[in-house]
Amino acid sequence: MKTCDFCGRQETDEAKTLTWSTAVENGRPRTFCDTCSRENLRSMEGKLDSEYW
Repeated sequence: MKTCDFCGRQETDEAKTLTWSTAVENGRPRTFCDTCSRENLRSMEGKLDSEYW
């Protein structure tokens, strides 16, 4: 099961998590669901930590 580190959404189906994105913030791996990834794409591309979204 994967959990979105931004909204807390949980997904047990591995195939549905293929559209999720990953990042490393302060040396810690983070996982974001497809919805959070789409809504915060510009912040992610600007390399802002998720606490600033």
